[in-house]
Amino acid sequence: MKILAVADEESPALWDQYVPGRLADYDLILSCGDLKADYLSFLVTMARCPLLYVHGNHDQLYRTQPPEGCDCIDDRLVVYNGLRILGLGGCRKYHPGLFQYSEAQMRRRIARLRLAIWRCGGVDIVVTHAPPRGLGDREDPAHLGFESLRDLLDKQHPAYLLHGHVHLRYDTDRVRMLEYKGTTILNVSDRYTLELPDRDFPPRDRGRLLWKNRGPTREQRFEYYNM
Repeated sequence: MKILAVADEESPALWDQYVPGRLADYDLILSCGDLKADYLSFLVTMARCPLLYVHGNHDQLYRTQPPEGCDCIDDRLVVYNGLRILGLGGCRKYHPGLFQYSEAQMRRRIARLRLAIWRCGGVDIVVTHAPPRGLGDREDPAHLGFESLRDLLDKQHPAYLLHGHVHLRYDTDRVRMLEYKGTTILNVSDRYTLELPDRDFPPRDRGRLLWKNRGPTREQRFEYYNM
């Protein structure tokens, strides 16, 4: 499975300088937030594969004008072609505004997802906007990570955590990839391509199926599980 992950900055190569067919090989697009809704709508149209997103702290306009053709997975667990994906957008609260959370609020959000995680037998990819504390964050109030996300990694050991929020081009000493107890943490600021072995099996037959769709152009399986 070939996944395009994006965050924070619209890539000219995928928008203003887009070449037809550049997104044809992707099976899934994941957005980690702080991108224009029109940009995400353009990507999902050109790629003709699902685009799942979480909110960044600058995505207030999504409330009234969400990206067309895309699906928000904030506070949801989605199974796509056997890949279990958990969405937890937003950042640490540093001033009044939407999609900002205290540490206690993020812990409660994660707690509400425990049943969904158990029903699916775990999680493979965690999609966030902010990074875990001490794993790719910064020390200024706006870019502190969440300790609760690090605790989630300690308990669930997903294969990947994808995040944005900390722009790589602003910090020359930032690294894109970190390893933490078996989890690869990727800062996907701008864009990053992730290629995974094909997995096409149903999740555990537990939980309540909320929505399912098979796409017309390729085998697609979207399954939302109740929290």
